Amino acid sequence: MREQIKAALRASKADYTEIRLEQRESTRIVFRGNNLETADVTIDRGGIVRCLVRNGGWGIATFNDVSDLARRVEQAYQGARAIQGEPIELAPIPVTQDRITVSLQQDFRGTSVSEKKALAERYNAILTGLDPRIVDNQTYYADTFNHLTFANSDGTFIQEERPMVTTYFLAVARENGNVQQTFDGISRAAGFEVALGHEQWVQEIAQRAVDLLSAPRVKGGRYTVVCNPTLAGVFAHEAFGHLSEADFVYENPKAQEMMVLGRRFGQDFLTIVDDGSLPNLRATHKYDDEGTPTQRTELIKNGILVGRLHSRQTAAKMGEKPTGNARATGYRYPPIVRMTNTFIESGQTPFEEMIGDIDLGIYACDAYGGQTALENFSFSSGYAYMIRNGQLAEMVRDVILSGNLFVTLDSIDAVGNDFEWSERGMCGKGQGGLPVSDGSPHIRIRDVLIGGE
Repeated sequence: MREQIKAALRASKADYTEIRLEQRESTRIVFRGNNLETADVTIDRGGIVRCLVRNGGWGIATFNDVSDLARRVEQAYQGARAIQGEPIELAPIPVTQDRITVSLQQDFRGTSVSEKKALAERYNAILTGLDPRIVDNQTYYADTFNHLTFANSDGTFIQEERPMVTTYFLAVARENGNVQQTFDGISRAAGFEVALGHEQWVQEIAQRAVDLLSAPRVKGGRYTVVCNPTLAGVFAHEAFGHLSEADFVYENPKAQEMMVLGRRFGQDFLTIVDDGSLPNLRATHKYDDEGTPTQRTELIKNGILVGRLHSRQTAAKMGEKPTGNARATGYRYPPIVRMTNTFIESGQTPFEEMIGDIDLGIYACDAYGGQTALENFSFSSGYAYMIRNGQLAEMVRDVILSGNLFVTLDSIDAVGNDFEWSERGMCGKGQGGLPVSDGSPHIRIRDVLIGGE
C-alpha cells in the first residue's frame, strides 16, 4: 500500500496533494433502562484525498475502495481546478517519516464482546437498582482502534495507531413531576483497564440524580462563584477555546477586533493552554491530520493573549506558525482547526482558602449544556452547593452562569492548586463530535450573574 500511495502522489498534477487512509475497528455496548439496546462490532475502512491548486482551491475525494488511489487523486484535482477563489498558501512544516505504535496494558481487542457486555451490565444494574425514583438510565461502553496512514506530496509518510476506550453513565430521577438527571464518563487513549473498577463512581452518579430531587432552586442574583475543575475546563474550552481557533478569527471581523495578540484578558496568574502532545489523553496524537507535529500552544500567558490555534492554511494566511490543530472526525471529512487538550494551568490557591472568605457564594460543579455567542456565554452546572460563611452548605440546582467572556476572565481572582482532567469531552464543529479533553483546577470568579428563582 505504501508504494501505491507514493505512486498516486507522484502522478498528481496538483500543487499539493495529501492522502489519508483509515481502518477503524470498534465495539459498542449500550444499555437503556434494563434493556440491552446496542451490541455491535464494526470495521470501517476508507480514505480521503485533498488536492490544492493554489490559484483555485481545494478538491476533495472520499471513498471506501482504496484500490485505485490514482483515480481518486485525479478526481480531487479536477475538483480543485473547477474552483475560482483567492490564492491559497500553506505554511511549511517538517517532512516526516514516522510510524507510531501503541502498547496497551489490557488490549480491548483481546477481550470478548460478552465480557464487555457483562461489565456494562454490572454498571447498569447499579443505576437501575439504586432507587425506584430513577426512571431512566443509560450505560455506554465503546472501544475503537484506528489504523491511520497519512502521506503528502512534500514527502511526509506517517502511520499511526489510535486506540480509545469510552464509558459513560446517565441517570434520570423523577418525583412528583420534578425530573433531574446526572451524567459522567471517562474516555482515554488506553486499554480495557480504563473501563474497569467504576462501581462506586456509578453509584455516586445515580445518587446525585436522586439528591437533586430534594435540592432547592438557587435564588438568582450576583455571586462569587467557585467552579470545580470540570466546569472550569468546559468554560475554557467553550467560551475561550473556540475564539482561539484561527479559522473563526480570520473569517470574523468582530473576532479579529476582540482577539488581538497582546491584549490583557486576566490577571497574571491566569494561563490557558492547548496541548495535543500530552500522553494518553483523548485528543493526544503525535501529529495532526495534516502531518504537523502537535505541541503546547499557550493561548493566554500570565493574563495576556499570546497565541491561537492553526492549520497550515490559517497559519499562512495570518503570518503565524502551524500549531498542530488541523483535525478531522474521520476520513469522510477534511481537517479543520480544532482544539485538542485545552486547560487552565494550575495556580497556588488551596480550595479551603478559595472558599474561606466567601460569606455567600456558589460552588458550581460539572457542566450540563451551554451556549456561546462571540464573547457572551451561558452555562448550566450539573449541580451546585451554596457557600455560607466560608463553608459548603446545602445542594442547590438549576444554576445557570452567564456573562461576558472578557469581563469574566478579568474577574477570576484565584486559581487552585488542584488540577484535574475531564476526560469525556466531545467537541462539535461542523463535522460532529471529535474527542477532546478539558482540564483545570478550581477557579474563583467574582460577581457572576446566576439565573434562578
